[in-house]
Amino acid sequence: MAKRGKKYLEMAKVIDRSKLYDPAEAVALLKEHAKANFDQTVEVAVRLGVDPRHADQQVRGTVVLPHGTGKTRRVLVFAKGEKAKEAEAAGADVVGAEELIEDIQKGWLEFDVAVATPDMMGAVGKLGRILGPKGLMPNPKTGTVTFELAKAVQEIKAGKVEYRVDKTGIVHVPIGKLSFSVENLADNFRALIDALQKAKPAAAKGVYMRSVTLSATFSPGIKVSPHFATQSVAAEA
Repeated sequence: MAKRGKKYLEMAKVIDRSKLYDPAEAVALLKEHAKANFDQTVEVAVRLGVDPRHADQQVRGTVVLPHGTGKTRRVLVFAKGEKAKEAEAAGADVVGAEELIEDIQKGWLEFDVAVATPDMMGAVGKLGRILGPKGLMPNPKTGTVTFELAKAVQEIKAGKVEYRVDKTGIVHVPIGKLSFSVENLADNFRALIDALQKAKPAAAKGVYMRSVTLSATFSPGIKVSPHFATQSVAAEA
């Protein structure tokens, strides 16, 4: 077992392992006790009642967090002509076509998200072996292959994040920084839970949202009641 730090162990003492916390209560607990010399990322882990081995039970999509992630994301756009100008005007950090593909093939990867127009995907496909394993390949399912470049770039800059169930049936998503207010983190939390509820596959049987855990970079996980999570969303609908 990995050795835990003193601050981690101190926080573990104040978390009631037998309790399922309200989302805002869990966030407040993190803010009060999760100590570090940097602004920690707050992450949500949701165990879903799906079998990821089956194509009809995959859960993948994106959600725009209302208060962003607290991180500036560098957006690269593969586009030409007027669409390239549109991407630049929307705030894309790097815009180009074949020359960018060549740079990436040579090892340049100074960006966080890649977006492409559909007509560029024939050429961008050459980068699959490089970008795919890093999660950087443009994909229609996440809205990063589109002619609506202005919308795509602006949403990413505003705090759009991707969620995807892993092979163990868990979704891990960052929802902001510990310096955010309790209210803003709770809002981002509810936006994510709402998106996951809407993404429930028709083939999923039984309990869909089996467990929800909230944590900071160097903190123990705090269990949040799936009932509280879904109830919060329903109450605001």
